[in-house]
Amino acid sequence: MGEIVSFKSNGSMGSGYLADGGGPGVIVIQEWWGLVPHIKAVADRFAAEGFTALAPDLYRGEAASEPDEAGKLMMGLALDRAGKDLSGSVDFLQERTGKKKVGVVGYCMGGGLTLTLACQRPDAVAAAAPFYGVIPWPEAQPNWNAMMAVVEGHYAENDAFASPEAARALEADLRHARH
Repeated sequence: MGEIVSFKSNGSMGSGYLADGGGPGVIVIQEWWGLVPHIKAVADRFAAEGFTALAPDLYRGEAASEPDEAGKLMMGLALDRAGKDLSGSVDFLQERTGKKKVGVVGYCMGGGLTLTLACQRPDAVAAAAPFYGVIPWPEAQPNWNAMMAVVEGHYAENDAFASPEAARALEADLRHARH
């Protein structure tokens, strides 16, 4: 259903999978595996519901099939570049759809990046839906007070990556910052 597209990313170029359903924009942020068929299928499902979904390729063409490999890709992710690619994704969808606001959904690593993007681009992110995502990089904790988006988080009771304690701490941080 979709296609690979290129977009401007703060002086360079990023790419991602675009599934255009003709409606408002939704950014779909990958799990630690990369831009794999599953994430493309999620974008396709959003498009089937009428959204214009863009899944940026934060690993720039790399993907993993084994957990050790995925962990290495995630820990090697250049957060500054990923932030620029995510912001470029917002700009791309704004131009593509003609709408000022977008939604963001992310899974696992992408769940944490969903929240980061909502803080980074409060001018444009209206809704953020992290699925079992926390921010595993201590140096990358966002300014929660900057976020303007409505947040609906989804977390499990038994998850080694996004533990219930981490989810409760995140909820407390967001509530303390007015969310």
